[in-house]
Amino acid sequence: MVNVQNTLANINLLEGLSEDIVEALNKQCRWKWFDAQEQIIDRQAESTDVFFIVQGRVRIIIYTVGGKEITLDDFTEGKQFGEMAAIDSLPRSASVMAVERSLLAAMPQSRFMELLTGHPVVAARVLKNMAHIIRISNERIMDLSTLGAANRVHAEILRQARENMVDDDEAFISPMPIHGDIGSRVSSTRETVARVMNDLARKGFVERKKNGLKVTNIAALSQMVEDVRGD
Repeated sequence: MVNVQNTLANINLLEGLSEDIVEALNKQCRWKWFDAQEQIIDRQAESTDVFFIVQGRVRIIIYTVGGKEITLDDFTEGKQFGEMAAIDSLPRSASVMAVERSLLAAMPQSRFMELLTGHPVVAARVLKNMAHIIRISNERIMDLSTLGAANRVHAEILRQARENMVDDDEAFISPMPIHGDIGSRVSSTRETVARVMNDLARKGFVERKKNGLKVTNIAALSQMVEDVRGD
């Protein structure tokens, strides 16, 4: 049942669509709350729904052959995931779990494809989003292949900072990045991340605040990462 809480009005992908269209989409989705740490999608599952995050935060993860968890990204309110399986009908490429209690709307594959073909602006946004994912994935693959652990932490903090800019040379990442989560993203240990973060704090690049992490002098941090990458 759709109520005042269950609406896709704030989903970025659907921005600009009329209220009537959004209301129709609301009714064509299945709505469900997921508790923190609850699995939403299992890698290799053959489901094809597209999920919209109305409230909460989810994590995209994969596992190595040895069972090590690698975090690919966190998605928050207004984002969506699951488009790849909806488009190519192949099994899921990653697992997804709720980081906190989250309200999701699951749109059937057939309705999602109708949305793309009927609204070119939505299709263009999906293409742009996938291009962004490919670029970030390529960058992370190169970092894992060529950078040392400390440099990978620098690169991850820089990536998150660029997505949370508050002015030309400052960012605020909220909630506070957890050392274990960063380690999962860059294939390193919590202890290594803690050491690198302390070093960044001493050098004035990061400052821990009550509600998150302040990142300053981003231009210098970017140059430090690029020097190691050889960009």
